[in-house]
Amino acid sequence: MLDVRPALVDPRRDERGQTLVIFALAFMGIVAMLGLVIDGGAAYAYRRDAQNAADMAALAGGNDFLSHHSVSEAVAAAQAVAASNGFTDGLEGANVVVTVTPGNGTTVQVDITAPHRNYFSAIIGQPSWTVGTTATALTGIPNAAKGASPFIASIDAFNSDGSPKYTTPTNFGETNGDVPTSSMDIAWTNYGTGNVNTSEVDQIISGSLVVQRTYDFGTYIGQFNNGNHNALWGAVNTYLAGKDLPAPIVDHAGNFMGWGMFHVTSASGGTDKFITGYFLPTHFNAALTIEECDPSPCAGTSGGYGTYVLKLID
Repeated sequence: MLDVRPALVDPRRDERGQTLVIFALAFMGIVAMLGLVIDGGAAYAYRRDAQNAADMAALAGGNDFLSHHSVSEAVAAAQAVAASNGFTDGLEGANVVVTVTPGNGTTVQVDITAPHRNYFSAIIGQPSWTVGTTATALTGIPNAAKGASPFIASIDAFNSDGSPKYTTPTNFGETNGDVPTSSMDIAWTNYGTGNVNTSEVDQIISGSLVVQRTYDFGTYIGQFNNGNHNALWGAVNTYLAGKDLPAPIVDHAGNFMGWGMFHVTSASGGTDKFITGYFLPTHFNAALTIEECDPSPCAGTSGGYGTYVLKLID
């Protein structure tokens, strides 16, 4: 007789197959988790390195543009700094794009994209992740100031590279002229276009009139009446001692050449009238803003005295 009973199946064989599938799925999950934790952390650190490289490259490009006023040289300088920090354009998949935009304050933007090589995530089909970062530097010589000083100083108080000669307390006297006549001379200003009026300058000193002024480089801003304004010296000592002020710098003809940050220590209105203070080292100050910077007077050492701007804005 034909035996038609079903063959017995070993249930342990099915269990082994199910276990294998579950183990495979679990293994893939473990790999995915390791990839997320280990590769993700490494990618974050890699992006931080890229950000640091972009920041330094943008500042390097801005500094180079400030010195040479050349877009191509600024781009090359930024690319070189990015490469020295591990991100060379076109090498190992890295892409370093430098964009220089002259104009309303020159900006240098550096965009870096590069592949981060994965280890665990490569097992599940993700051999690399693209990391991207950007940085923008602002550079130039400001021609606008808010809360400006009531006096102007001479370019003779600065070296040819725009750095100040007097960085410790020095007596700056006023020789009753329309423009400063020496490196340690000053002249009063009300930022107007006519005679300097004592009451107007006194309002600037006391803070009741806050000057927010933009000058084109080469514009005359000297006095017109050779006033000594005896009452102003004591007012400077009362209201401005201990403060840092943006002071306009002028050439020998009284034409605007830039801004310098001046620290007022004290002032004397006696027989010897002078303001004691000093210029701060070249740096950016919140009281100064860039509105426009003509390439000619702002490039190199031929012009642009006092404060320079070089900072990251993005």
